[in-house]
Amino acid sequence: MTLSWESSSVVVYDGAVTSADLDILESELNGLLTRIGPLFYRTESRQHAEQYVRGLLAPLERKNGWTIAEYAGELEPKALQRFLNLSPWNVDALLELNRDYAMEHLADEGGTLVADPSGFAKKGTKSVGVQRQYSGTLGRIDNCQIATFLAYVTPGSDRVLIDRRLYMPEKSWMDDPARCAEAGVPADLAFKTRPQQVIDMIEAARAAGVPFAWFTADEEFGQNPSLCEYLESSRIPYVMAVPKNTQFTDPSGQKVQFDELAGRLGRNAWTRRACGIGAKGHRVYDWALIDSDDPNHQYMIRRSITTGELAYYHCYNPNHAGLFELVHVAGARWPIEECFGSGKNEVGLDQYQVRTWNAWHRHITLSMLTHTFLAITAHKAKKRGAKTASR
Repeated sequence: MTLSWESSSVVVYDGAVTSADLDILESELNGLLTRIGPLFYRTESRQHAEQYVRGLLAPLERKNGWTIAEYAGELEPKALQRFLNLSPWNVDALLELNRDYAMEHLADEGGTLVADPSGFAKKGTKSVGVQRQYSGTLGRIDNCQIATFLAYVTPGSDRVLIDRRLYMPEKSWMDDPARCAEAGVPADLAFKTRPQQVIDMIEAARAAGVPFAWFTADEEFGQNPSLCEYLESSRIPYVMAVPKNTQFTDPSGQKVQFDELAGRLGRNAWTRRACGIGAKGHRVYDWALIDSDDPNHQYMIRRSITTGELAYYHCYNPNHAGLFELVHVAGARWPIEECFGSGKNEVGLDQYQVRTWNAWHRHITLSMLTHTFLAITAHKAKKRGAKTASR
């Protein structure tokens, strides 16, 4: 079965992949499928893995076991459902392969690790980790699963998802062994907060030799003392959002509250800088950088040039990077949102119909792998285009 490359997913990355690249794309996909083949112990599992990856890349309105089976020419979805739920293969090995595959093509010493949770709306009570909880993705309290993801963003704005952790609520799930057992949750799994999950993912990236210079995340993580302590003890520079009522000590020894300080800053305290490129062009804001009594810690305020809305950041900056670099790191948080958007819209990240621990991780990881494939093919296409233009 050859993939139908008419899918909009191959042009999601700024139109970098065009019809002229179709033969190259097919060849590279075959190379990736050959690479993941040894992870699947059975011949039929290797076949189902290829069907699933190609289905996730196909121009299907919904991408789940039923629609992918139909696309692959199967009479019913049982085989693919068994592939996700019961077949013997190691999903963590696939996750490592995805990360290694990304690093072979995108690794950059100036890279940024970005952490962010994403919500998956679900009905009923059987899906692993589901409960009524607030999801920033959904913008409300809803019945949903929440997973914490780690993305890798390069200075050239390539971005991929390299790790994931399903958040398991403590009271409704981890304190109910029977419910966990029914959903196939490992018996030795311990409850972890989302900041603890982020620490685990950063540790895994470091152990694998992933090169990076910075870490960034939103307020949930920026105001977590344990995560900040871990990053600082590991000498990992960060720029993380914090609440407006955050207090710090200025160089004179005075206690300062962020939102009160912002109104006292003069015109010369602000510098206009772009922090990245979005769907509507460069994201341009006014920025103010404020020193503290500790030379390794600075604080930054972002102000919208249209509405005046303010956002606040804590910067652990032991290498004393300048404002331009700090602004760039702050802007690196948006690419993980773009990963979620393209992952959900293009490769079915949230379109699964599975309930168990094993099946959830398998679908999510296969979706991450297909998303990485698209990012890498777009990266290669841009490089080919740059070489052609320079001739």
